[in-house]
Amino acid sequence: MADVGPGVGKIKGDNAESTDDYVSFLLAQEEPRPPITWNNWWKEVYWGRGVTLMVVMPLCTFFAAYHTPLYTNTAIWMTVYYFMSGMGITAGHHRLWAHRSYNAARVLEYLLALLAAASVQGPIIWWARGHRAHHRYTDTDLDPYNARQGLLWTHIGWVIAKPRRRHGKVDVSDLKRNDIVMWQYRYYPWLVLAMAIAFPTLVAGIGWGDWKGGYVYAAFLRLVIVHHSSSCVNSLAHWLGEAPFDDKHSPRDHLFTALVSLGEGYHNFHHQFPMDYRNAFKWYQYDPTKWLIWLCSKIGLASHLKTFPENEIQKGMLSMELKHLFKKQEELAWPHGGLPVVSWATYKSQAELRPLLCIAGFIHDLEGFMDEHPGGKHILCQYIGKDATAAFFGGVYNHGNAAHNLLAMKRVGMLQCGTPHVTEEKYIPPSQLLRVAHVKELSNQAVY
Repeated sequence: MADVGPGVGKIKGDNAESTDDYVSFLLAQEEPRPPITWNNWWKEVYWGRGVTLMVVMPLCTFFAAYHTPLYTNTAIWMTVYYFMSGMGITAGHHRLWAHRSYNAARVLEYLLALLAAASVQGPIIWWARGHRAHHRYTDTDLDPYNARQGLLWTHIGWVIAKPRRRHGKVDVSDLKRNDIVMWQYRYYPWLVLAMAIAFPTLVAGIGWGDWKGGYVYAAFLRLVIVHHSSSCVNSLAHWLGEAPFDDKHSPRDHLFTALVSLGEGYHNFHHQFPMDYRNAFKWYQYDPTKWLIWLCSKIGLASHLKTFPENEIQKGMLSMELKHLFKKQEELAWPHGGLPVVSWATYKSQAELRPLLCIAGFIHDLEGFMDEHPGGKHILCQYIGKDATAAFFGGVYNHGNAAHNLLAMKRVGMLQCGTPHVTEEKYIPPSQLLRVAHVKELSNQAVY
């Protein structure tokens, strides 16, 4: 039976969790298991839940399926029971018990506990404990499905091989007080036999006489599919897609992962707002688990559905949008700073040697651009060594953003006492009027 005790060794000191780096503190409490080698690998795997359930059982199932005809009724029942048993994990293990994102009536709790047993992914308290550790210690050695160890490890490796570190410490006292959770824990092996094998076989056998098909397809092949669709939440959801809310850790949002995991594919959102009963917060995003929970709330089986404030969700999205804009901004070339300040006489004398133009107090070098000017070279020649501010801002032509931005890149100096005789919107290039600033640039200002 699964271990539901603490996941780390004895913590030294009364204020362990107040240290600056709690993960490093915990990792220092015990030595990691020895590396897996050819000499010890057979002692470092889970032969029951790992090798037998995840390797031997699927191979035997594929062999049996090859020799067993699949009838339409059985295929439909296998699909229906796949969704039902999958919901036992997504709506039950995950959103109800691991994250407490809603309250369920006792009849719904019992139903989800039974359907979760049909998925054979461990008792509620074991599953929720591991998942809470995953959220608390994401992408560290205390994370049972640490994405930093690769796609294969997160998908199936952590189930087969013993981890080099025990899972991080989490609190599951609320689950230990839940009589339905502990009922499922006590009778878990029998519930698995009943719900994962006997029930789907009986439905197909009694319903339309396909005992063998019910056993092979509705029981075992369905179980293989459920295992791997659930595993995609640990693997694909930390590898495929975008991070629209926070890219500090590996969780990602992607429609494909949502399609194969009953809506659990919007994982970046979920890791940011884990108490939200929705995995996909937009109404049109695929999340059948969200729809099921909402429907249960309408018929009195669920209540207190938790949602994160829309304003805070939008802040998270804006933060990442600004980060992407800042990165894009840093990749662009901008006007030179620290320009020399020159007198009008110096400007006039230098303009006799090269094509210099004064606009809004800035001196611009038009070398190489005279022949490319859309209005013709002759217009520029009229203003070399003169003040062309009025002409540039509507006297001859009221230039657009592109012209302002290009002109700013040609600045080579500033006219002494000559800059703002126009508004900021005139002498600041449009590309710089709105600018993303890093907090380091604001270090000399009060930030609250």
